[in-house]
Amino acid sequence: MGDKQSAAPKVGFWAKFKKPPQCSFLTLLVIGIAIGIVIWGGVNTAMEWTNRSEFCTSCHEMTIPYEELKQTVHYKNRSGTTVNCSDCHVASSKTPTDYLYKSLQKLFAARDIIGHISGVVDTPEKFEAHRLVMAKRVWERMQSRDSKECRNCHSFATMDTTKQKSRSQIKHEEAQEDNLTCIECHKGIAHKAIHHLLEEEEAATAGQ
Repeated sequence: MGDKQSAAPKVGFWAKFKKPPQCSFLTLLVIGIAIGIVIWGGVNTAMEWTNRSEFCTSCHEMTIPYEELKQTVHYKNRSGTTVNCSDCHVASSKTPTDYLYKSLQKLFAARDIIGHISGVVDTPEKFEAHRLVMAKRVWERMQSRDSKECRNCHSFATMDTTKQKSRSQIKHEEAQEDNLTCIECHKGIAHKAIHHLLEEEEAATAGQ
């Protein structure tokens, strides 16, 4: 009996965690920074990996607009410059605000994945049927951002208008005076031209 009474009470498993080990503020700060770097590095790596055109075209219907891009000056030209899907549809993240926008665009891209899985645009015929809707969505987004995706490469300040055709010179001058944004005049410049679809829709709307 005496041995049983003198025995130390057993400590439960969870009781061991009631008093966490004491850590200095500096230690916690270093650990927090390390964890933050790992998380940021992982997220940024995933961002860049999914920004590749190879990733975008892994959904076979996206090869349709990509093949169209390859036929334009934005893909192959005398200066050797080119753009990827993400250069126009995601844009760069030079500032925290841009990074947040980029993250949101990645989230919205889930809609394309859903469209792929559900079969909304999984054939060339279905893609064509939804082309105008998808294009208008991109145009509206770009216009709301003052065509920032275009301005990452193109700038009025560095344009040599003497090397432009007279019509282009006039239009660019008017655009600067009226504060127009690139996409207002350059719709469909990197893909199949669908201005006739837009005109037909506007005509139908006007006739109602």
